[in-house]
Amino acid sequence: MTISLASDVSPAQPRLLVVDDDADMLRLLSMRLNSAGYRVSTAGSAESALAKLQIERPQLVLSDVRMPGQDGLALFTEIRMRHPSLPVILLTAHGTIPDAVEATARGVFSYLTKPYDAKVLLDKIAQALALGAPHHEAADADEGWRRDIISRSGHMADLLAEARMVATSDASVLLRGDSGTGKEMLAQAIHRASPRAQRPFVAVNCGAIPEALLESELFGHVKGAFTDAVANHKGLFQAADGGTLLLDEIGDMPPALQVKLLRVLQERTVRPVGSSQSHPVDVRIISATHRDLDAAMAQGQFRQDLYYRLNVVTLTLPTLGDRREDIPLLANHFLQRLASKYGRRLSGFAPEALRALIAAPWPGNVRQLYNVVEQVCALATTPLVPLALVQRALRTPSIPVLTYADAKQRFERDYLVGLLKLTDGNVADAARLADRNRTEFYRLLQKHELTPGHFQSDIPPGVSLSGD
Repeated sequence: MTISLASDVSPAQPRLLVVDDDADMLRLLSMRLNSAGYRVSTAGSAESALAKLQIERPQLVLSDVRMPGQDGLALFTEIRMRHPSLPVILLTAHGTIPDAVEATARGVFSYLTKPYDAKVLLDKIAQALALGAPHHEAADADEGWRRDIISRSGHMADLLAEARMVATSDASVLLRGDSGTGKEMLAQAIHRASPRAQRPFVAVNCGAIPEALLESELFGHVKGAFTDAVANHKGLFQAADGGTLLLDEIGDMPPALQVKLLRVLQERTVRPVGSSQSHPVDVRIISATHRDLDAAMAQGQFRQDLYYRLNVVTLTLPTLGDRREDIPLLANHFLQRLASKYGRRLSGFAPEALRALIAAPWPGNVRQLYNVVEQVCALATTPLVPLALVQRALRTPSIPVLTYADAKQRFERDYLVGLLKLTDGNVADAARLADRNRTEFYRLLQKHELTPGHFQSDIPPGVSLSGD
């Protein structure tokens, strides 16, 4: 099953965020950058820029330094903490050049002094974008490298930007994240964005194969190596030669195999089980785990030297709870795909059903969301998926989502009904229990169209229910 994660941003026109408290300067920069082929959003202050960054992540921020409130340097510091891979260019007046130089040392991509040269500005922007998102002919078209990834989350955008940069190298990557967050999908995206994209991508779950078979599965075996070895068998390392091998759930690999894997990574050769001959392999390793490998190393369950071989670059996938803005996108994406699979005519989720999906805890992350959508798709009888069906799939009680006014009205009516039942429709007794005068109590009964006589017992006066 393919589970989607993240982004609907088109690469054709990079998006820039321009920040300046001077409205005329904002207009001028916007016109110039739009005419150069960029999509531009603007903010009149650092605070406004940070709010916009929470909604949509640009490919570059261009900011003035001197602004009321937070200045451009404070904005850069905030951006660096929240979006470490997002390039920032500062525009500065002469008096703030020392500050800008210091900022460059701290990571600002570049700074330009006012009045700036338009060509220099465009050149700097192009350089920053090229550094932040390097291009490959094989992976550029339609951002095909992440074609299955669905998201508008800023957290995911930062992760994908880092993954895109890492993909161009041959460095080993360790993907961390809870089960169901989409580690294998991200590994496939990195492979598609890499120079190895035309070569095989092979994945193996190290925790799902018994130890006795895993060695043969990874490194291969020769005929007669063990009882069932009736022919030579190439392992996954050789199958992935020239491409990428994903070692999923690497934290579950038995210690004895960790030693052999380390040797393969050091020597770049594999020796099949039962063979005396080694074979060279050229494989890019991506590993993934939901386990805490630091704790595993401390407990002697994972080799430190192997950890450092695998963990050249770490990318951590967020939980679905940390990217709730993606839940409507993912839910509707899955619904469309599954409706087609099951031949159902479904148009979407009822608003309260979507709210329930957004508010759910999602311990199983994106994989659990897919399963929930598959269940409601299989059982839906109306074009809009109702709340009750979502609650059933989530195994949550069917509690109606009411407005405050509706909830108050329902409580008030149920309360009055309960009093009238208790007093056999005697308004005086019911009003006394409610601590209200009889006139006010009658008005409440009229408001809810309740007739006291309907609650009176049919037992004749003087007859006791107890039989005394």
